[in-house]
Amino acid sequence: MEALVESEELRVRIFGDDSLPTIVYFPGLHGDWTLVTSFRIALKNRARFVEITYPRSLTWTIADYADAIESALRENGITEGWLLGESFGSQITWEVAGRTKGSLKTLGIILAGGFVKHPWKWGPGALRWIGRHTSMKNYRRELKIYSWYSRFRHRHAPETLASVDEFAARRTDLDRQAMHCRLGLLDHYDPRAIARRVAVPVHYLGGFIDPLIPWPFVRRWLRKNCPGYRGGKTFWLADHNVLATSPTKAADYIIQCIDRHDAALPSNK
Repeated sequence: MEALVESEELRVRIFGDDSLPTIVYFPGLHGDWTLVTSFRIALKNRARFVEITYPRSLTWTIADYADAIESALRENGITEGWLLGESFGSQITWEVAGRTKGSLKTLGIILAGGFVKHPWKWGPGALRWIGRHTSMKNYRRELKIYSWYSRFRHRHAPETLASVDEFAARRTDLDRQAMHCRLGLLDHYDPRAIARRVAVPVHYLGGFIDPLIPWPFVRRWLRKNCPGYRGGKTFWLADHNVLATSPTKAADYIIQCIDRHDAALPSNK
């Protein structure tokens, strides 16, 4: 079952019956669902999966993203769920989870290549500098190289491979500007205070080959500072986009986390 809701602010797609556990996916810097298809299919109807595409806004703050997402979910009758924050999307995840009067109850958090405050202070700025000094012509060349590489990298994830053309087509000049703005938000947003008080289960998924997020530093910080942290899983043949490069194993791990949490609830004992 799929419900598609479109608005000027963002887009939401809902897959699965509302009797299933709900997973809300916050995409990374690219801001859409084009690289998560294989993961969704790998869930095999074990969860209701909610996909979000961000608007190409040049002015929104992290709080603005969270406000719009909460509003869209509320309109669709979604009041609780597990939050799956991928890379940049982890920042919006923390914002939603940290709201004491929010309309979405957070049952648990999964960080997929995500972070709290980026461990490398210069990291987001370096990516933004590279992006601003890359012409659109060279950017299109990079997309062609990525599409070629994807035929090898996602050869075991046919659904993701089929979405690569859509992913490339969505990378317009305005889309690039929106990504630059999202990188800029990382300089000013700091969710460490939220992570220090989060008590719901927090799990980390990472790809061993990740030049963007130093996952050992993130996991070490979570172990020391986040009361809800329950551990994580590193997939050795996956990269930063762990949901696309290890979709089946990632889906199985997340369902196990949800099942363990549900089994531990007092009403289920």
